Amino acid sequence: MIDVVVAALLLVGSVFAMLAGVGLHRFESVYARMHAATKPATFGLLIVLIAAAIRIGEAGDAAKLALVLLLQFSTAPIAAHAVARAAHRAGEPMGSTAVMDDLAEDGSDRGLDGSDE
Repeated sequence: MIDVVVAALLLVGSVFAMLAGVGLHRFESVYARMHAATKPATFGLLIVLIAAAIRIGEAGDAAKLALVLLLQFSTAPIAAHAVARAAHRAGEPMGSTAVMDDLAEDGSDRGLDGSDE
């Protein structure tokens, strides 16, 4: 029974990872691609690591998997934010589905010296 649950979780996690790849291919702007690369892939990793922890069944190994998950959950949003900020500073267009650009409106995306570059 545990093997069936683990297999189902692995399948669901793999589907989320595949959806991240499809989103990278189909979305038009760097911002949408970044979103597709971070959200479903991170969630897919969560599900796969849960499946691995269930299958392994030992607390020490599950703790190592939890550490992997913690590092992924802490670095993925930071990396996505850095990529989005760099793309915005480089003048990358928002895409046809963007409604507003908050960074351009309030001027908070200026360099350290106050310039736009």
